[in-house]
Amino acid sequence: MIDINLSGVWKSVKAAVPHLDSGASIILTSSVAGLKAYPHTGHYVAAKHGVVGLMRSFAVELGPRNIRVNSVHPTHVNTPLLINDNTFRLFRPDLENPGLDDFAPICQTFHILPIPWVTAEDISNAVLFLASDESRYITGVALPVDAGSCLK
Repeated sequence: MIDINLSGVWKSVKAAVPHLDSGASIILTSSVAGLKAYPHTGHYVAAKHGVVGLMRSFAVELGPRNIRVNSVHPTHVNTPLLINDNTFRLFRPDLENPGLDDFAPICQTFHILPIPWVTAEDISNAVLFLASDESRYITGVALPVDAGSCLK
């Protein structure tokens, strides 16, 4: 977990930086778990919190070159990583054959807004904003796309 989700991020940024010009924007993907803790996932939480530390360090190091560095922090995203039978059974062991409709209310409890998950497009839009000139003076920011999950 640390090797891929943390060291991999560091190595990727270090490999890319020599090829970046002034005005570039680096956006790291973390997770809501990079901003708050969850039980039984310490290895994942630690790696994703580490991404925030890397983002802030890179923002300080690269700011003088006018390179911005930020991170996005998604909550549950309706992709096959989340929406699958194994996850349904993990979160609803009380049911013999749980499905999406059984799983959605569990996910919704993680959020302030009344939704169970966000879409990949929601995350992409946040990344597009951080990559655009509209955010030209934003650096060192951890941007949650989390339906209010960090407030819980």
